[in-house]
Amino acid sequence: MQIRAPAILIAARAHGETAVVARLLTEEYGVVAGYVAGGRGRRLRPVVIPGNAVELQLSARSESQLPFAKLELLESRGPYLTEPLAAAAIGWSCALTATALPERQPYPPLYEALGALLGAICHAPSARGWASVLVAYETLLLRELGYGAREIIGGERPQGDLPEILGAMDRLAPALDHYLLADRRGDVMAARSRLRELLERML
Repeated sequence: MQIRAPAILIAARAHGETAVVARLLTEEYGVVAGYVAGGRGRRLRPVVIPGNAVELQLSARSESQLPFAKLELLESRGPYLTEPLAAAAIGWSCALTATALPERQPYPPLYEALGALLGAICHAPSARGWASVLVAYETLLLRELGYGAREIIGGERPQGDLPEILGAMDRLAPALDHYLLADRRGDVMAARSRLRELLERML
């Protein structure tokens, strides 16, 4: 198996002394996992950050083997992780994607939407510029996996009024928890609760 494609790194777990098992979202192949040798070393540590856009090279001798992954940084989200609200939003959106999506099933609209969401989080002047995009991404994720999120939040996505956005987040929370994260959620919903708390402070 040989794959070369742009990807969004959505999760990274330490493996052994210096390596990382990374999960990445690609447009054509969906979520893929790979072993990144030296992923916790000085050279690759800034690359293996959830939210980063990378060029992925994945290779394996058989389908049963965990592929080896080589990553080349295309766009770093690292500078934005020093800001608590941006860090919480990047962390939640990547954790949700990594937890909810099955491996090797492509969802091109989600790949495009997650890239747009991460770009908005990093470049909008304030959270008011990306909070509605976050709700739209959560809604799209539910819809792509077969759940009618539009009915849950009550029509079109909120457009910028923060109380309205928080209300939509509250209405989506049970569906995310029940349908996408049941039995696998760990601390994932806790990350969303922390993000909502930070957004509420802006009121």
